[in-house]
Order: sequence, then structure tokens, then C-alpha cells
Amino acid sequence: MCRVARLRPDAGTVGVTAIDKHPVDGPERVGAYGLRGDVQADRQHHGGREKALYAVDQAEADHWAGQLAEPVPPGRFGENLRVAGLAVDDAEIGERWRIGETLEIEVTGPRTPCATFGRWLGQERWVRRFSDHGRTGAYLRVLTPGPIQAGDRVEVTHRPGHGVSVTRWFTGRRPEDARALLAHEEATGWAMAEYLREHVLRAAERPAQLAGER
Repeated sequence: MCRVARLRPDAGTVGVTAIDKHPVDGPERVGAYGLRGDVQADRQHHGGREKALYAVDQAEADHWAGQLAEPVPPGRFGENLRVAGLAVDDAEIGERWRIGETLEIEVTGPRTPCATFGRWLGQERWVRRFSDHGRTGAYLRVLTPGPIQAGDRVEVTHRPGHGVSVTRWFTGRRPEDARALLAHEEATGWAMAEYLREHVLRAAERPAQLAGER
């Protein structure tokens, strides 16, 4: 698990970024707004209850370490959680995980890479390369707060069954997937993340021949 080490200067409109995350010795408590002591510099686009945590799959970090020919240690992509043994990007939107004894979290949607991320990595065309790979990690909200520490098991406790995974949504935004999410919400009472809803509603109205556009 990782949290901000210090704010760094950034050329964006906010002027600083909290993307510089470093591993934390646990246990540490996770509340409704994320890991204790973590902050977001741009709160309009990051953080809040629906993006309380950001998780990256260790397998994807290993992939990029090979592509970049340099280490990708925990926190390098600005993530709070580096998860091994569970395919983060294949999680369905609305899927629930338990970490440790009490922490329960829910997958709300994919990360959309931003210019700050590109400047932080310092790699040519980084945002496009990362996006084209289609496995950007997942944002999560906290359902039941609790302490966690490095090495805690991540267990899937609920999978919605609508079939719309994090990577499927990020790479397609297909009308049929948008309608599946809306139908699931109506049928179950599940509350879709508001940051995702605007995109889902827009995609649901598109004709089939526009599927796959972002």
C-alpha cells in the first residue's frame, strides 16, 4: 500500500501533484476517503469517496517494467494498492473485495490517464501508450473502513455478473455495456459512481455502429 510522499511541482493548472506515492509500513487505516495521510492535489478530478483508492495489478507493473526497461516499484503509477494474484483490470464494475479482516471496497471504474501522469513518467507519448494497452487499473470506494497492511489477502466477495469489466469499459464504452450497467443498477439498487454515470448515459444513447469510440 502506498500514499503520497510529498507534493511535487507540476506544470498543470493546479501547480503541484500528489502522484508521488511511496510504500507505507502497516497497518494503516483506510476510511471513506482512502488511506490515512493520503492527499490529492487536484480534488476536482482525483480522490473523493468514489475514487478513494487506486489499484494497479502487479502483472501490469511487470509488463511496463519490461517495456520501459526500468523498475516499476509500488507507487510509481500513483497507486495506493499494488495487487498481486488478482487481475485488477478484469474485475467487473461494482465488484467487491475484502482486504484483511474488515476492509471492504468496491470497484467503481477504470483510471483515465491524464497529462500529469505523462509528465511524471517522462516517457514519450506515455498517456497514449498506457491507454492503448487498455489495462489502466481501477478506482475503488470504501464500503466498510478498516486497517490494512502489505501482504494482506485480497478476496473477491461479490461479482455483479453483468460482464462489464474495468478494461472492457475503458477500451470500448459500448452501448450494450452501458445499457447492461444501467439495467443492473435498476434491477439491484446498486449505486453507480457518479463520475462514471455521465459516460454511461452518453454511451447508452449511441447507435451500435459507434461502439468502440472513446
